[in-house]
Amino acid sequence: MASRANGGVVAVVRRAGIVLVLGWLAVLFTAGAVQAAPAGADAPSQPAYLAEQLRHAPVYVSDQMPRVVPRSTAPAFAAEAKRLRVPTYVVVLPFTSSGSGSGLLAAIHDHLGRKGLYVAVSETGLSEVQSYGVSVPGAADAKTATLYELPYDATPREVFRHFVDLLTSGQAHQRAEAARAAYGGAENSHEPPALHTTQTDRENQSFLTGTLVAGVPLSALLITHHARGRRRPRPGSVLRRGWPLPVGAVALAGLLALAASQVFSDTSTGDGSVPTAADLRARIDRVSAGLRHDPLYVDPESPSPLDAAERAELRERLAALPVPVLVVALPSSMDDESGGDQDRLAAALHDRLHRDALFVTAELPSGYVSVADYGTHVDTSALYDASRDPAAGERDLSTLGPRLDKLLASIAKAPKTETAGAPLPPSPVEDPVAQRRLPGLFTGDFHPGLFIGALAALLLFGLVVTVGAILRALGRRGARAAAAAAAPVEPRPAWLRRTAREELAALTVALEPSTGLSEAARRRAWECLDAAALLIDGDSDGLIDDDATPASLACAIVLARVGRTAAREPSAATHVCHRNPLHGAATGPAGKRPAGGRGAAPRPVCAACRETPGEMLRLPGPDASGRRSHSPYPGHPGPLATLAKGTGIDQLTREVRESFGVN
Repeated sequence: MASRANGGVVAVVRRAGIVLVLGWLAVLFTAGAVQAAPAGADAPSQPAYLAEQLRHAPVYVSDQMPRVVPRSTAPAFAAEAKRLRVPTYVVVLPFTSSGSGSGLLAAIHDHLGRKGLYVAVSETGLSEVQSYGVSVPGAADAKTATLYELPYDATPREVFRHFVDLLTSGQAHQRAEAARAAYGGAENSHEPPALHTTQTDRENQSFLTGTLVAGVPLSALLITHHARGRRRPRPGSVLRRGWPLPVGAVALAGLLALAASQVFSDTSTGDGSVPTAADLRARIDRVSAGLRHDPLYVDPESPSPLDAAERAELRERLAALPVPVLVVALPSSMDDESGGDQDRLAAALHDRLHRDALFVTAELPSGYVSVADYGTHVDTSALYDASRDPAAGERDLSTLGPRLDKLLASIAKAPKTETAGAPLPPSPVEDPVAQRRLPGLFTGDFHPGLFIGALAALLLFGLVVTVGAILRALGRRGARAAAAAAAPVEPRPAWLRRTAREELAALTVALEPSTGLSEAARRRAWECLDAAALLIDGDSDGLIDDDATPASLACAIVLARVGRTAAREPSAATHVCHRNPLHGAATGPAGKRPAGGRGAAPRPVCAACRETPGEMLRLPGPDASGRRSHSPYPGHPGPLATLAKGTGIDQLTREVRESFGVN
C-alpha cells in the first residue's frame, strides 16, 4: 500500500509539472505574438471605437469640445435621454467628425448591435437621428423643428433637451410644419432670437445703461429747471425750492440703474456648463496614453485619414529614425482645450509625457501639418517644404499619408544643431471659465455711455430751448396778428359796423338769466350794453342805425367788450387802453407819475402797450379839407374822445347817457 501511495503522489506531481510547463509556454508564445504584431495595426475604426464606448454607457461626450460641451455634462444628456422611454444612444462629437449624412449612426449600430434611437449631436446642432428596431414616431419632425426653432447660439445640451421636449410633446409634426412656415424658405430665412447674452451684447447693454442713467435724469433736470425759471420766481425762491431737482435727478438715475441691473441680469453666457480641470485635460491624457505605446496616434473619434498600409509604413519609418518623433493626427477647433492652437497642443503633450521628441501634429480634417522640436536639436527650418504637396497644397487630407512619409524621410536627413532649442512658449490660452463670464453691467462701455448720455442730454436741452423759443415767437406773432385783427389801428367802416353787431350780440348772450352772473357783474355789463345801444341803435329796433358815425361804432365796440369783461370779472372793467380803446381793458398805467407830482398822471394802457406802446387808434372821417381819411380818435366828436384822457368806463357810460338825455 505504501508503494501504491507513493506512485499516486508521483503521478500528481508529474501532471502538475506538465500543466505548469504548458502554461509558461502559452504565456511566452502569446507575449511573443503580441510583441511581433505591429503596434496599433488593429486600431478600431471610428464606428467601432464609438460603439465600444456606447457599450459601457449609452451617452458618449467627446473630450474635444470642453469649452462648449464638457464631458462632465454626460449625466445631463443621459437624464434627458431617459425621458424618451426607449433605448437611446447619444454621441456628442465635433461636426467634422459627425457631419450630417455621413452614415455614422448606421455604422455604429452595426458594430453595437442594439435596438434603440441613435442620436448624433455636434456644436452646430443635431447631426443625425436614426431609429433601429424601435418605433419612435415624430423623430424626424422633432429634428426638423429643433433645427428651425433654435438659434445659432444654442449649445449641444440645449439642442438635445429641445429635441427631447419636442419628441415627448406629441406635437412634433405640427411644430415642424409651423417652423418651416416661420423660418424656412428664402422669404423667411431669418434666425430665431438668440438664447444667450454674448460679450458684445453685454458691451451694448453697458453702453445703453450708461446713456440712460446719465441722459434721462440730466435732461429732466435741465428742462425742468428751464421751465421753472421762465415763471419769474420771487428773489431767493430758486435757492429755497431748487434743491429737490438735483435730488430727484439722482434718485431717477438710481432707479434707472436698478432697473437695468434687473433687466440685464445675466452673469455668464452659454447654458451654465463650466468645464472642470478633468474636462480640460481629458484629451491630452488620452493622446498621451496612446503615444506612450505607439509613436503614431490617429484620433479614433474621427474618420481615419490613413489606411492600414499607410499606418504600418509610417510606424516602420518612425522606428528607423535616429531621433524620437511622435505623430498626432487630431481635430483642432476653438472649442478644444488648446483653443485650436497646434503649438499649445504640442507643448501640452510634451509637458504630460516628460519626453524629448519631435512632435508632428496633423490637423483634421484640413490636413495641415506642423512640427515642434523639444530637445532633439533637429533643424526644423529644413522641414518646412517636406510636409507640403506642391500639386495639392499643404491642407489636402487625401495626401496626408505621403506627406507624412516625406516629412519623416526629411527628418532622417535633417541636420542637427546644438543651438536649436525648444520653441517659444505659446501664448496663454483663455480661461474657459472667464470666457463664459460676462463683465459687470457697470463696467467697460458703461463709462463712455455716461459721457454720450450727458452729451445727448445737453443736445436735447438745446433743442428743447430752441424749439420752445421758436414756438413762443410764433405764438407772439400769432397773438399780435390776432390782436391786430381784433383791434386794427385804422379800421374800415364796414369792419366797425360788422364788429359792433357781433360784439353786441355776444354781450346780449352773456347777460342771459341762465349765465348765473353776480349782481355787480350784471349791473356793470347792462350799463355798458345800454350805453352801446344808445350810441348806434337810436330806434331801438335791434339794428345799427344807418347814420351811426365811426366814433359811435368804435365806442359801442369798446363798451360791448368791456361789458363782456365785466361779466367775467367786474373789478377788471374799470379802464380801457387810452392808446387804442379797441385793445380792451387796461392792466395799469403807462408809467409812474413824475417826481413832485407835477405833470399829467399816467394814463391806463393794456398789457401789450405797457411793454411796447402801440399806435393811436385812427378812425375814418372827413378832414379839414372835406376829404375822407383816418385821423386820431380824440379828434372825433363824441364820448369816445374822453378815453384819450384816461376816463374810466363808469364815467364813459354816464357821459353817453347824459349826451342822449338819459338819467
